Order: sequence, then structure tokens, then C-alpha cells
Amino acid sequence: MTPAKAFDIRRRFAPGTPLRDAVDLILRQGTGALVVIGSGPGVDAVCSGGFFLDRTRFTAQRLAELAKMDGGIVISESADFIVRANVHFIPDSSIATIETGTRFRTAERLARQTSFPILSISEEGRSIAIVFSGADRYELRRPTELLAQANQTLNSIERLRRRLQEAEDRLTRLEVDDVVTVRDVAMLLQRAALVHRLSEQVDDIVIELGGEAQLISIQARDLIDGVDTLAGNVFADYAKRRRTTKARTTVFDRLDTIVTEDLFDAAGVAAALGMDALDTPVRPRGIRALAGIPRLPEAVKDSLVTHFRTLQRLLAASVNDLDNVEGIGTARAEQLRAYLDRITQVGTIGP
Repeated sequence: MTPAKAFDIRRRFAPGTPLRDAVDLILRQGTGALVVIGSGPGVDAVCSGGFFLDRTRFTAQRLAELAKMDGGIVISESADFIVRANVHFIPDSSIATIETGTRFRTAERLARQTSFPILSISEEGRSIAIVFSGADRYELRRPTELLAQANQTLNSIERLRRRLQEAEDRLTRLEVDDVVTVRDVAMLLQRAALVHRLSEQVDDIVIELGGEAQLISIQARDLIDGVDTLAGNVFADYAKRRRTTKARTTVFDRLDTIVTEDLFDAAGVAAALGMDALDTPVRPRGIRALAGIPRLPEAVKDSLVTHFRTLQRLLAASVNDLDNVEGIGTARAEQLRAYLDRITQVGTIGP
């Protein structure tokens, strides 16, 4: 299922939406249902019997009541109207299906044949609701299950975020001592990528939960705050060719081809980012270090990076050396020198 299609399904069936309210009502009454979300000649061609409803407004209660009859239901693509009820669907039996139950087999064939989403709800006993869309299927999970998964994922993000902070602090100390290798850079970026992947999972759950996910969303945003910027600055520091933070291709875009399990392979991460062998010594340009200075204009940062070329030369610069860079000035040069001294002495970057 494409991301856009999956997003639309999650959004339309999120808790609190009319469609999801209908699903919950039908599950509680245990009658099951087969609903085509879309109408027109293509749907009429697979319908037999039943009756038409003249622009009957859709409500969750009406759909649940109609589901008590044996036949299927057709609603408009926008889910504003109920079009037909008590219909016998006859899809092309030659369409392949991997489903086992009669209702789900019919639903998958209908989805492939009509190109409309098909809602299939099992009868009492299984309590399963699945939306078929084309060749894809999407099982609607209960809010309690989604909340449990969200909390588990948030705990994982929190643990990884601590490890990411440890990797950043370690990298700073190694940079001050001028003993960084590709392995150290890859370790930080792989942890950032894992945090990013898990945050995307939380985003999916938030969409699926709808209005019930506000607290989850706030927690997730707080945990991942600054991760994208950190990864971008580190990669810009060590990439073979200098890349600005405005580059269209991010670190995470470059790592999209790597499955999550392989993100633990530092050599694979380094290769995907176009970096050398893990034990190769590397030097930062100073982009991450300068990013930690508040209210320093981007043009001034670029001038410093272009002038000194490496963090080591920047750390060794005197006030006069800094003052000679365009856009600095004596007062700013003294402030920069004090900031660079703190990096050298304390081994941390930031205000």
C-alpha cells in the first residue's frame, strides 16, 4: 500500500470518524458487514438484487442497522450517502485471493475489480474489520491495542534518544582530540535513523487513533525534537562533498533503502551515505559546532566554515584570526573564542 493510500485509509477510519463509529457498532452487534465505499457502473456490474436508497444520508447507526440484513451495502465514495442495501455481490471468481473466509474473499476480489475500498467485518466470534484497497489490506485495530503499541514505541524512542545523546557527546570529545573515525560518525547517524524510523511508526499510530492521540503526539514531538537537525549537521560535517542543511536529500532519505534491521550494521550505513571504511580517520568541518551558537547568522557560519575548513583549525583560531573573517567583528570574535574554549575544556556543544 502506498504511503498516501495508507494515510487516507487510516484517516477515514480513525476513532471518532463516522465510518469508524459504524465499524464499532457492527462489531458490537456481531452481525458482520460487507460495504463498498464507492458507486457507479463498475459497482453496479457486480451487484445483484437488494434495493436502492434515494440519497439517504449516511450515519453510523443507519449503516449498522442495514448490516443486520444478509446482503452487502454500497455507500458513496465520500461516505455521505448510502446508495444500496441488501445486495448480493458477484465479483469475478477468476481474480486471485489469499483470503480464506467467504466474506473476505469476496471483499478482496471486489477491491481488485472495482478499485474502490471495501470494508469487510467478520460476524460474531472473530471480531475483525479489514479494509481492502486494490491489492492491499488494512486491518482496523482497536484503540486500546494502538495505545499500547504507541507507548511501547515511545519507550523505545526514549531509550534510543539517550543512546543518541551519548553518541553525540562521545563524538564531540573525539573531535576535540582529533581522533574521529568513520565508525564514530556512522554510529551516531544509525542511532538517529532508528529514532527517525520509530517516530514514523508513532506518526502512523497517531493518524490511526485520530482525536484520541493528542498526548501521544506531544510526547513523540518532544522526544524527537532536534534529531533531524543533528543528523543533518553531522552528515554535512563529514560528507565527502559539503552539503548544506537546505539540501533536498536528507540523511534519512539516503538510508530509506536500508531495512530497519540493517541499520545496526555501521558499515552498511557508512556505505549508503557514501563514506569510507569504518576505521578511516575523518575531520569535521565545524558545521555542528557552529550550529550550537545561538543567534549566529547562517551567512557568518558559512564564512567561518569556508575560511577555516576544519573544526581543528577553528578551535585553534585566535580572536584576531576570527576577527579577520568577513562579518565577524571584534566583539563577536571574542564571544566565539569563549564558546570554542568551552568546547575544548568541557567537551560539549551548544549554548
